[in-house]
Amino acid sequence: MKKKWLSTLMVATATLVALAGCGSKNEGGKASETPSASPSSSASASPSASASGSNAEAGNYTIAISQIVEHPSLDATREGFLAALKDAGITEGDNLKVDLNVAQGDSTNNLSIAQKIASGKYNLALGIATPSALALAQNVKDIPVLFAAVTDPLATNIVTNLEKPGGNVSGASDTNPEAIVQLMDFIASNFPNVKSVGIVINEGEENAVIMAKKAEEALASHEIKLVRAAVSNTSEVKQAAESLVGRADALYITLDNTVVSAVDTIIQVANDNKLPFFSSDRDTVEKGAFATVGFKYFDHGYQVGQMAVEILKNGKLPADMAVTMPDKLDLILNLKAGEAQGVTVTDAMKDKVKDKENNIIQ
Repeated sequence: MKKKWLSTLMVATATLVALAGCGSKNEGGKASETPSASPSSSASASPSASASGSNAEAGNYTIAISQIVEHPSLDATREGFLAALKDAGITEGDNLKVDLNVAQGDSTNNLSIAQKIASGKYNLALGIATPSALALAQNVKDIPVLFAAVTDPLATNIVTNLEKPGGNVSGASDTNPEAIVQLMDFIASNFPNVKSVGIVINEGEENAVIMAKKAEEALASHEIKLVRAAVSNTSEVKQAAESLVGRADALYITLDNTVVSAVDTIIQVANDNKLPFFSSDRDTVEKGAFATVGFKYFDHGYQVGQMAVEILKNGKLPADMAVTMPDKLDLILNLKAGEAQGVTVTDAMKDKVKDKENNIIQ
């Protein structure tokens, strides 16, 4: 499965590999003045656990988390990660200290956080989203590093091999290219009047560019155009969405951190103008997009948390841990959102949902 995915993804992203290693050009969003732990974090700014694991030997652990921005998918990823640790007996406030750092979408903060973690004393570091994971991979060399919510760890040079990552970095991609293809096929087969799909996108996020290219290719096979509206920060998202009214018959967004952070404004535009709105993650569908092909980000984070347990408790090395990806994809529909966006939800649409109890949201 991973080899097939790698082949598909490398073809889709061959022209974009030149972006590798550059990180996000402009993450957008509101910048915090200093990269500091979240108020809900239980760790101090200078944890006492050594990178060599002296505290781990005593059954106590200190983990640093770098997260590019707060939004439901990334937050759910973090919650799932910590839940897996807790289920393995590693509990925050008991034998686990967590130093949580959120960059608020700012690239300078993101780099400063990675440098702080590199100079600190931790048993393990977690990067949530591509910019955070890339900064950790480039700066943190002496402790295990895991990543989650990363679209393409190969094209961004976070790892150079999916089966045997080597070095001190491994984790989980949150993208199966087949999910994008399935969603575009769903649009084409169920919305015959849709001849163009508008996308709000931060072209500075490599993950968003990669996914948009894949969507554009899938739509082109159905003779549907992808119309772009570019943004550089969250304050521009609403205006960009409004600019697509009259130019696009439906709206779509990728796992674009800048855009997802302001997704409520796109939902408003979609509802006001009766435009079907499709997303790349379940959490956005739960908030008010009509449909996606995806999975639960909590489960995605839990999977990475299980990798952390193997490292902390069983001494496994990231170098030998294969990068994983979602393999249980399903169509997810929000019926209330569909009604607000002028969609007539048919039985044929519902029949495409495998887990109707959980993935048809009333």
